[in-house]
Amino acid sequence: MKIAPVHLKGKSHHLHRLIFRSSPPIVRLVSMVACAGLSATSMARAQFAPSPPAQPPRLFVQTCTLCHGGDAHGTDRAPSLIDTPKMRTMSDADVAEIIRKGKNRMPAFPLPPADIDALTRYVRALNSSESSALVAGDTNAGKRIFFGSGQCSNCHMANGRGSSLAPDLSSVARRLKLKELEQSLIDPDASIATGYGTVSVKLRDGKTMLRGYARAQGSHDLVLQTQDGHLQLFDELEYQTITPEAHSAMPAFKGTASERQDLLAFLSTLSGVAVGPLPEAPAPPSQAEIDMVTHPKSGDWPTYNGSLSGNRSSTLTQVNQKTVAQLQPQWTYTIPFYGLETTPVVVDGVMYVTGNNQVYALSGRSGREIWRYERPKSPGATIAGDAAIGVNRGVAVLGDRVFYLTDNAHLIALDRLTGALLWDIDTPEGAAGLYGGTAAPLVVGDLVVTGVSGGDNGIRGYIAAYKTTTGELVWKFTTIPKLGDTGPVADTWQGSALGLGGGATWLSGSADTESNVLYWAVGNPHPDTDGDERAGSNLYTNSDLALDLRTGKLLWYFQFTPHDLHDWDANQPIVLVDDKWRSQDRKLLLHANRNGFLYVLDRTTGRPLMATRMVDRLNWATGINQKDWTPELLPANETTLQGTVTCPAVRGATNWYSTAYSSATHLYYVMTVEDCTVYRKADDGGYGRYLDPAHPAQKILRAFDIDTGKVSWQISLPGPVQSNYSGVLTTSGGLVFFGENSGGFAAVDAVTGKYLWHFETNHPIKASPMTYEINGRQYIAIASGPNILSFALPATR
Repeated sequence: MKIAPVHLKGKSHHLHRLIFRSSPPIVRLVSMVACAGLSATSMARAQFAPSPPAQPPRLFVQTCTLCHGGDAHGTDRAPSLIDTPKMRTMSDADVAEIIRKGKNRMPAFPLPPADIDALTRYVRALNSSESSALVAGDTNAGKRIFFGSGQCSNCHMANGRGSSLAPDLSSVARRLKLKELEQSLIDPDASIATGYGTVSVKLRDGKTMLRGYARAQGSHDLVLQTQDGHLQLFDELEYQTITPEAHSAMPAFKGTASERQDLLAFLSTLSGVAVGPLPEAPAPPSQAEIDMVTHPKSGDWPTYNGSLSGNRSSTLTQVNQKTVAQLQPQWTYTIPFYGLETTPVVVDGVMYVTGNNQVYALSGRSGREIWRYERPKSPGATIAGDAAIGVNRGVAVLGDRVFYLTDNAHLIALDRLTGALLWDIDTPEGAAGLYGGTAAPLVVGDLVVTGVSGGDNGIRGYIAAYKTTTGELVWKFTTIPKLGDTGPVADTWQGSALGLGGGATWLSGSADTESNVLYWAVGNPHPDTDGDERAGSNLYTNSDLALDLRTGKLLWYFQFTPHDLHDWDANQPIVLVDDKWRSQDRKLLLHANRNGFLYVLDRTTGRPLMATRMVDRLNWATGINQKDWTPELLPANETTLQGTVTCPAVRGATNWYSTAYSSATHLYYVMTVEDCTVYRKADDGGYGRYLDPAHPAQKILRAFDIDTGKVSWQISLPGPVQSNYSGVLTTSGGLVFFGENSGGFAAVDAVTGKYLWHFETNHPIKASPMTYEINGRQYIAIASGPNILSFALPATR
């Protein structure tokens, strides 16, 4: 039987079931193995497990059986602990950590170390193996079958090679034991992987029939993976029936015993993706895929800020000044991390959000989870600051890949369809120090660029660019020059020799693809409040950098706060705008800085055009000198052993949260803070709270005219200023969306600042809003507390 192929990603592919009916036995084997029970989750080597101990120890009975059951097979309160794929992938340290600290709904059990060890040994025994011998067979022959004659990689991926039409097999040896694998070959109906059951869908027109995998399904919605490898998101009003097939899409294996053994021998070597770039490069991204990021189609939000310009300004207009009062919540999705800072990325209706070493793919229509990727949190002794807390701000997307920076600064690539790990790069390259990761990476062309956190602990910051296909390093720019480094550095300082450092790059940058220039902000020097051993301006800390995208060569820099003593890093959004400035067409860079000044630069040269005060409480400088554009310092700039009251506060006159510019209003919207701190000269932690009952701290949303720097309108927000880290979003509907100190999410008129709508989330908002569109319907989304919230106008029925 001849089946016409479906063309995907430049290759010929068949619908999974049709491959089985028309392909050689070996192809059927691998496809059936995957769909009968292999998923993107990591697994243990092909092994046999012994029977669990006959009687659980008394400590387990006293501590664990209420939820996990007396036989450890689980209850409605907690899952089974016996012979589970996830438990097999966990180390003893992982199990002990969960017992000691708890996870999700499981409480912590701070037991003595000996008791923790005893419980860990028992739980591991429930999932241990009795043999770790390699499976007999020729692994090289099996590999040739998989990637060559057997055409297995037409549907499956292994170690970054192949296709993602079916589940990834990179870690199959760590998930399925030999008996389970053999069972799936003999009787594929016995275990079909979650999300890979085949269904037939009859649409409302009564004529259209679709067939594919039900990747995620609820009572009122469906995420269908069709035969071309795309995900289609359906609402219940769009289909009549969903008919599941009773059997696996794959028949039982019919190949020879020798072929089976060779292939099983190869599969038994697939124990996970190693750290480092891929040795063999897959096909490069197409121009169409690159264009989807460079010039996003209407309704998509493919980067952290929606566009490479860094400007959270959307052209969508369905939600506007006249309709916004009707905005209603559509769905929520809860992530087990309180205080999310992620901004959703949406491409083709699928939303990607992040938590603490977690990436989730959701239906943008219903919030239904399609897949998730998780890895253990890094030990607290190896990372610090926000990374140790678990903060993460999002992902980047290009083609079939999702890029994420882990808490220990590993840049990873995941398959966009399955969530499978494709490659894993240690961006610090083994350097000593508390290097962390919190930023959303930035995809520009065929490169993915990322920075690093940890500057307050003395690391040496950097910006690094990698190939999106393999993870190979293309260039790395170090933000703390050493003596002897070349470039426009007037006062290099021996940061590494003196134990000094800083210059972290923990916020996503921006890019101008027409000129191939990358713009990235740099953090403060270390020690934060004692500059005695770091004389000079301490380049390139507290600066914006313009780098050649292809080489990483420095084109220009502008330093906002030379010799910073107050942790006023420059990690604020870099907004690129092409518009008139004082009646002249200009390529501008807008930067509302933590030091209390608002800057407008010519981004082609780095030359400042304007620097103006943006907050009232500012006592460290009288202004910015218009000749050399350096601050005109006041005595309050100097820290002392006794402490100096200086404004702005240590969190700055603004911070990392998003800003937005509207070409329609010619206004730049910035969440600002009026506050002060007592700064002491200290190696570490030189900050003290300053309370002035007559002038309490305030968070104020301000709209600035970029020609003059003057405030057009402002809104004072009641409540604690540090409870709100929400930025802003402006739209062509004439609106500005933002979070309030009280946990409210609001929209105001972009011209006047008049309130038009609000919704009480009752959680602190520490993330910035975004908007997207699916099937002609506009949604507004934001993270609040542990929840992702999505809003839209009432649906037309």
